[in-house]
Amino acid sequence: MITLYGIKNCDTVKKARKWLEQNDVAYSFHDFREDGMSDVPLSQWLQEFGWEQVLNRRSTSWRALSEVQKTEMDNGSAESLASETPTLIKRPVMTKGDNTLFGFKADSYASFVK
Repeated sequence: MITLYGIKNCDTVKKARKWLEQNDVAYSFHDFREDGMSDVPLSQWLQEFGWEQVLNRRSTSWRALSEVQKTEMDNGSAESLASETPTLIKRPVMTKGDNTLFGFKADSYASFVK
C-alpha cells in the first residue's frame, strides 16, 4: 500500500497526486494539517534519513526559525519542530512498505511504484 504524505494545497504535492492518478496508482493521502501528525512516522524518517533530508531547508518555515534553532538542529529538535510545524517537512513523502521517497520527480516515482 502506498501512502502519500503532505499538504493538499502544496504545488509539489498536487503534481505528485496528479502523476499517481494519471498512472493509475492506488494510494492513500495523509494531510499533515487535516489528519494531524500522530500517525506520521516522523521519528522513523529522522532515524533512517536524518533531519537534513527530512526537513525542507528552502521553505518559508525553515527561514522563520532562529539562527540558533538552525545551527543547533538535530533529529530530536527536528522531530519536535516538525510535529508542531509540519510545513518544515520536505513534501511530498511517499511510503511503500519499508521504502520512503522524499520530494517529487516523475522518474523516481515511476521506479518507486513498480
